[in-house]
Amino acid sequence: MIQKRKVKKYTEVYTLGQHICMSAHKARRVIDQIRGQSYEETLMILELMPYRACYAILKLVYSAAANANHNKGLNKTSLIISKAEVNEGTTVKKLKPRARGRGYPIKRSTCHITIVLKDISLDEEEEIDKRKFYKLELRNT
Repeated sequence: MIQKRKVKKYTEVYTLGQHICMSAHKARRVIDQIRGQSYEETLMILELMPYRACYAILKLVYSAAANANHNKGLNKTSLIISKAEVNEGTTVKKLKPRARGRGYPIKRSTCHITIVLKDISLDEEEEIDKRKFYKLELRNT
């Protein structure tokens, strides 16, 4: 008997923001609040939080949702934030001019933010298909 293999639908879309001038610690404070939330809840949370990191993360979430809608044809209402991480980037080193010709070093830390959106409606369809296939397999044996 020839079995057809189902082509797995790609349900994840990601966006990567690199070299964002912000401490990774401060960005993680916001990312921890939105991880696992739906797309619409995430927008509300980010618009109401009073942190500077929210604006950069909000832009990334918008971009990831636009990628999902345009490239994959996914519905924005069925997206959730499946993975969100912040990694430290390079440190930009500058000199601040001071009195008597001296210079004090300034270190500007940067971070890399990754947002992964997942479509939960397609996962539910796959689960239903797996159950149907399993039931048919049990009947045939």
